[in-house]
Amino acid sequence: MHKGKWITGSARKDLARTFTEEYGEGRSIRAIAEAHGRSYGFVHRVLTEAGAPLRARGGDARSGAAKSTR
Repeated sequence: MHKGKWITGSARKDLARTFTEEYGEGRSIRAIAEAHGRSYGFVHRVLTEAGAPLRARGGDARSGAAKSTR
């Protein structure tokens, strides 16, 4: 999938499902964007459209990825 190409219809739904699964497994939006050759904003928009519950900034607290530096 080439960056900048419009993704609509069933292809967008399939991509939303893939992004939601990866995000649910703990991958960051930035990591998903890089892996699929898309922008952070595109991935964020697709996740939001799909109704995926977004984590707070700082990473997935469940995995210990969000550690305080204070």
